[in-house]
Amino acid sequence: MINQLRKSLAIEIDGFVRYFNGRFSAGISHFTSSAFIQNRKKINPDVFKHLTDVIIKNFYTKDNDELKLLQGFRILACDSSAITLPFTKEFKERYGVVKNVNTLDVAQAKISVLYDVLNELVLDIDLDKSRFCERSLALRHRSYWQTNDLIIYDRGYPSFGFINEHVQAGIDYLMRVKKGHSELIKTFVDSGKKSEITLMRPDQDKSFKGKPYTRKHTIPVRLIRVELPGNEIEILITSLLDSRKYPAKMFMKLYFMRWGVETFYDELKNKLKVEYFSGYSDTSVRQDLFCAVFISNLQSVIVNGLDDELEVINEKRKLNYKVNTNVSYGLLKNRIIDLLCQKAPLDDIYQELEGLFLKHTIPIRGGTH
Repeated sequence: MINQLRKSLAIEIDGFVRYFNGRFSAGISHFTSSAFIQNRKKINPDVFKHLTDVIIKNFYTKDNDELKLLQGFRILACDSSAITLPFTKEFKERYGVVKNVNTLDVAQAKISVLYDVLNELVLDIDLDKSRFCERSLALRHRSYWQTNDLIIYDRGYPSFGFINEHVQAGIDYLMRVKKGHSELIKTFVDSGKKSEITLMRPDQDKSFKGKPYTRKHTIPVRLIRVELPGNEIEILITSLLDSRKYPAKMFMKLYFMRWGVETFYDELKNKLKVEYFSGYSDTSVRQDLFCAVFISNLQSVIVNGLDDELEVINEKRKLNYKVNTNVSYGLLKNRIIDLLCQKAPLDDIYQELEGLFLKHTIPIRGGTH
């Protein structure tokens, strides 16, 4: 599974057995596709989440010089996306059916990612029914929040209850909000102000039964107006109230950093091709999804360690270059098995991968990264 099963299972199994026996003299007997399908059911998908957690814990340390922060913050983005599943009875019943662009019925789930946009690492991923509330899905990431986090959300997330969850946890946030979201937002839009600190109140028309707040509860928030080309405006809501420390002009660039999570979804679907699932059970889907995140994070950690080398290389070139993501994912095949199974020092394999990554770089065009 770690080798990203994209060919037929029979071919993948043959290649794996040949490699593993040749590399480790393991004497593994050949096994059938059916045996693989039956035995993978015994593997908890969360084992890949555990491997991801190992990467995360080893990366976010005080002595890691490669860790990128902005004004002391981890800049995180949280967003959801639809993911198409095999069209089986189990998935239709478990996750729901929607119509695609061709108005055909497809089985689809909703996934949510908490993503570090500066270090290009997935902290957590989860999935649920296609019509599951994205706010509720986002709150499942709470165990990965840290007090120095600034989490960026798109306009589908703002609500009093959702913001209150962040306030109670001591987590800073930046959210885009619809111009017609509430009377508070409408009044700010009409005022023409660039920034304003005000009090947000819960929706008075809704029930407060079971809520951790009452109708009298208020939250201090800061509203920011961002002017876009063509006289378009965006309204942002944030917990960063100090206008001297966080001037209004910084928020356009800060909110745009959210694009990193969109880039990750593109890689997940189009480079790691996660929707080409290698099985037809919920267990296999979760295995493939969580495994892809582990591979993505491992690739990012290696690339993060090449910043100094790339800087030296780029000093001699007219264009700046970056590691070719497509090639680097391919280079990880079998080598991750080496990392997990070798008794020899891991540095040898790690340095081999760094060298291979540096040999396969492409120019950065159009100012994008």
